[in-house]
Amino acid sequence: MPTLIRRQRLLTFCAILIVFMLYRVVQNSWDESATYADLRSGYHKPPGAGQPPPPEDYYNAAGKAAVVPPVEPPRQQVPIQDDEKTDSGYDEEAELGVNIPELNDQASYQAEESPADSFKGTGDSDPEGDDGKDESMEILGDDDDDAPTKTTEDELDIELGEPPNDESNKAIQDQPNIHWKKTPEHFPVPEESIIPLPIGKPQEIPQIQFNFKEESEEDRARRIQRQQRVKTEIDRSWAAYRKFAWMRDELAPVSGKWRDKFCSWGATLVDSLDTLWIAGLKDQFDEAAKAVADIDFTYTPRQDIPVFETTIRYLGGLLGAYDVSGGPEGDYKILLDKAVELAEILMGIFDTPNRMPLLYYNWRPAYVSQPHRAGRVGVAEFATLSLEFTRLAQLTGEDKYYDAIDRITNGLVEFQEAGSNIPGLFPEGLDVSGCNKTATTIRDNLSKAAKEQLDSEDALEEPRGYVPPNKPSKGGAGSQDMIRDDDRVLKRGVDQTGANINELERRAAAETQSANPPPFAADGSTSEWDCVPQGIVPSGTGYQSFHMGGAQDSAYEYFPKEYLLLGGLEPKYQKLYEDTVDAVEKWLLFRPMVPDDWKILFPRKISTNNRINGDLSPQYEISHLTCFIGGMYGLGGKIFGREGDVELAKELTDGCVWAYQQMPSGIMPEAAHVIPCPDLEKCEFNETLWRERLDPSRQWRDSEIAKWEEAEAAEAAKETEAEKETSRLSKAAGVEDVPASGQEEYDAEKAAEAEQLEQSAKDSDDASESLRDSLRKRAAVPVKGGDPDDDDGSQLPDELKEKLGIANKEGDEKTEPSTSDDKPNPDEKTKGSADEPSKTVPKYIAPERMAPKRQKPLSHEEFVQKRIKDEGLPPGFTDITFPNYILRPEAIESVWYMYRITGDPTWMDKGWSMFEATVQATRTEHANSAIQDVTAPVPKLRDEMESFWIAETLKYYYLLFSEPDVISLDEWVLNTEAHPFRRPT
Repeated sequence: MPTLIRRQRLLTFCAILIVFMLYRVVQNSWDESATYADLRSGYHKPPGAGQPPPPEDYYNAAGKAAVVPPVEPPRQQVPIQDDEKTDSGYDEEAELGVNIPELNDQASYQAEESPADSFKGTGDSDPEGDDGKDESMEILGDDDDDAPTKTTEDELDIELGEPPNDESNKAIQDQPNIHWKKTPEHFPVPEESIIPLPIGKPQEIPQIQFNFKEESEEDRARRIQRQQRVKTEIDRSWAAYRKFAWMRDELAPVSGKWRDKFCSWGATLVDSLDTLWIAGLKDQFDEAAKAVADIDFTYTPRQDIPVFETTIRYLGGLLGAYDVSGGPEGDYKILLDKAVELAEILMGIFDTPNRMPLLYYNWRPAYVSQPHRAGRVGVAEFATLSLEFTRLAQLTGEDKYYDAIDRITNGLVEFQEAGSNIPGLFPEGLDVSGCNKTATTIRDNLSKAAKEQLDSEDALEEPRGYVPPNKPSKGGAGSQDMIRDDDRVLKRGVDQTGANINELERRAAAETQSANPPPFAADGSTSEWDCVPQGIVPSGTGYQSFHMGGAQDSAYEYFPKEYLLLGGLEPKYQKLYEDTVDAVEKWLLFRPMVPDDWKILFPRKISTNNRINGDLSPQYEISHLTCFIGGMYGLGGKIFGREGDVELAKELTDGCVWAYQQMPSGIMPEAAHVIPCPDLEKCEFNETLWRERLDPSRQWRDSEIAKWEEAEAAEAAKETEAEKETSRLSKAAGVEDVPASGQEEYDAEKAAEAEQLEQSAKDSDDASESLRDSLRKRAAVPVKGGDPDDDDGSQLPDELKEKLGIANKEGDEKTEPSTSDDKPNPDEKTKGSADEPSKTVPKYIAPERMAPKRQKPLSHEEFVQKRIKDEGLPPGFTDITFPNYILRPEAIESVWYMYRITGDPTWMDKGWSMFEATVQATRTEHANSAIQDVTAPVPKLRDEMESFWIAETLKYYYLLFSEPDVISLDEWVLNTEAHPFRRPT
C-alpha cells in the first residue's frame, strides 16, 4: 500500500510539471507573436553575390533597415547604463548581418563625436570614409556580404547582454562582440609638452658589416644550395599555415589544426610577411598583404591585449613588411594604414597619470572609460616598445608615438641615476605606477586635524599647553631612540642627527603636500588621484633578479638598436648600452668547465635580497633565450667602436653553438645548468668535481650505505646463531645434520627426488591431486586428523617411502602396495610426520612469512651514473631544467650577426649544422613542430609552431646564406622579432 501511494504522488507531480511546461510554451508563443512579429518581418539577410536586391521600401531615408524597434519583452533585466548601451555584449549587427536602427541617445552621442576619433575596423585606409559620412560607429558591425551567416532566420533570438561588472568586468568577457572605440584620454599630453622625434642629419656611425670579397664559384654554389633548402622549408611551413590555419594565430603542425594564442588577428600571417618578401615568395606575400585588410584590430575575444607580443609581432610585422616591400614607393600602403590603426588602439596603454604603459591592456570601452594607473611590470615588456613606435613616428611624422616611448627611456635613465643594486642593470620586476604607496599610507593615516596643522605655518611647533617630559640621557633606560630593524628603513626616514622619525615623516609629508600636490599628469598638472609621486623603482624591497634571459633580454637589446634607428641623434642609448655590457662583464659572464677546446662564455643569473649585505646568489644557467647576447655584443661593439665587445661576442655565440652540439638531437635545450670555471680563464675539465656536483647528497648517501651494511651484518649474525641452535637441537634428537657447505647439493638431490616421485605418481592409476599438492610442499605425508576417505589412493610405494624417510607403524617392515580398498588407520602415526621429525633435516628452513628485505641504497658512483643515463647529461652539465625546444631563433640570430660582422665563413658551416639538426628533429607531415626533449635522438613532437618559426628562425637561416647586401646591417635594423626597419639616411 505505501508503494502504491508513492507511485501516485510521483505521477501527480509529473502531471503538474507537464501542465506547467505546456503553459509556458503557449505563453512564450503568444508573447513572441505579439512582441517580435514586426521585428522578425523586418530582419532580412543582406543579398549576396548573384541575389536580387531588396525591395525598395527595405531601407528608410537614413539608409538603415526599415524596422520598428521592438517592444521590450516582459522579463526582468538589469538596466544598462547610458554609456554602455552601444557596448553591450550582444552585437546584433555583427551577429545578424543587418543594420539596427539607431536609438536616440546613440544618435546624439554620434553627432557629438568627431569622425576622426574612431576607426571603422574594416581595413579602409581612410579614417573618415570615402563618402564623407560619419562612420565612427561602424566599428560595431561588419557588413561584409561574403561573410558566412552563423544564425538562420528561424534561429534568431534577441537577448539583452548582461551589463558590465564595475568591479571585475567579468561579465564583459562573455560578450564577444564589443568593439574598441577611441575615447577621450584621462591624462592627455598637451601639444607643447610632446617630446619631438630627433631630426637632422644622422651621425657618422662606423661600418658594421664586413667588407666581403667576391666568392668562388664553389662557395657560391654551396651557399645557394643551402639557401634554396631553407627557402623550401619557408614555403612548406607557409603552405601548411595557409591550408590549415589561415587568418588564425598559429598552426598545429602535427594534427593540421590551428590555435589562437594571442588576439586572433592572424599572428603567423602578419609575423611572416617580410620573410615571404625577403625569400622571394612574392605571390604568397601579395595574398597575405591583401588579407591584412580584413583583420579587425578593434575586436578580440581576449579580455586584454598582451602589449609586448602585439607590438613586436603585429606592429613590428606590419612596419617591417611595409619597409621591405618598398615603403612609400611600394604598392602596399595598406600595411602602414593597418599599423596606424593598431597603434591608435595601443596608445591607450599610455593613458595613465605618469604616462607609463599598461602592459596587459583591457581595451573594452567599459574599462577604458575609467582612469587607470600602471603597476608592476617586467623590464623586457616595459622597455621593448621603442623601435616599433619610433619607426611609426618616422613614417607618419606623428611625434606622439615617439613621445610615448621616450618617457619610458627617461624613466630608465632616472632609475640608473638613482642607483641600482647592480649599476647598469635593471631588476626583473619594476614598479612603474608612479605612486609611493608607503608614503601615501603614512600621510593618509594622519587625522584631518593633523593635516590642517601640518598645512599651517607653525605645523612643527609644539601645541599650546604641551609640557615636554624630562628627557633621559641618550642611551639611558628611558631612551626614545628608534629601533633600527632594517638598513633600508634607515635610508628612507632617519636623520643622521638622531631626530625623531615620526617628526621627519610628518615634515616630509607636509613638504610634499604643500610643494608638489601629487600625482602629476604628463603635462605637469595635478591629476584627480591623490598619492605621493615617485619614479620607477624595483617592484619589491627584497628579492631582485638580474640576468640576460627571458623577461629582461630585449630591454638591453633595444639600446644599441634604438641608437641606430635614430641615426645616433640620441646619445642616452649609447650610455645605457655601455653601462649594460660593463655590468654584464663584471657581474654575469662566466666560462663553463668543458672537456674540449671550446672557448665559450655564458651570462649567469644573479639574485639578491639586500645589496648592503652582499648576498649575491649566482646560478650558472645556460638558456636559449640568452643566446641573443652574442649578436647584441657584436652589433654594439661595431657601432660604438668597442672591439673587445666583438671578441666577447664570438665566445658568447660559440657557447650556444657548443650547446647545440652536446645534445643527441643536435639542438640546445631551453635551459640547463653547468659547472663554471673559477674565473674567465680557460680551465681543465675536472670529472671528479663534475660527478660531485651531480650528487650533492653524497655524504648522506655514504651514511645510508654504512647503515645498510651494518644492518646486513647484524642480520647475518642472527642467522649464524640460528643455524648453530638448529644444529645443536638436531644432534640432541639424533637427526642427521646437513653440513652448511652441502646445502646446495642437498637441495639439488631433493629436487631430483621430487621430480622422480612426480613422474611415478603420473604413471600410477591411483595418483590424485592431493599427492601432487603434497609433492609441491616437499612433504608427502597424509594430513593428520583428516578424513580417511580423502586419502584413497594417496599411499606411496615403499621404495619412495624409504627415500623420504617414511615407514609404517611396524617400523622398517615394508608395506604392501595399497589398493583402492585399503584405508589407513587414522590412529596410526607415520614417521616423518609433524609428531616425529625426519632423520634428515635441512640446515636452513625458511619462515612462513619473511619481512621484506631492505634494498641496498645506491652508492655515489651508481647514483651519478644513473643520473647521467636517465637525464642524458653531457659532460659538464649538472641538470637540464627544460629539455624542450620550441623552434627558437636566438642562437642562429647571433650566428648570422657574427657572419655579417666578421665575414668568417665558418659561421655559415656552424649554422648549416644547426639547421640540418633542427629540421630533422622538428619536421612533420605538414610543417615543423616544437619538440619535447632534445636529449632524445628522436624527440617527441608537441604539435606547436610559434609564429616566430617563419618570422625569425627561418628568416635568419635564409639571410645567413644570402648575399651580404640582403638586409645589410648598414642599412637596416631588426627588432626583437627580426622585422627589419630601414635606417634613416
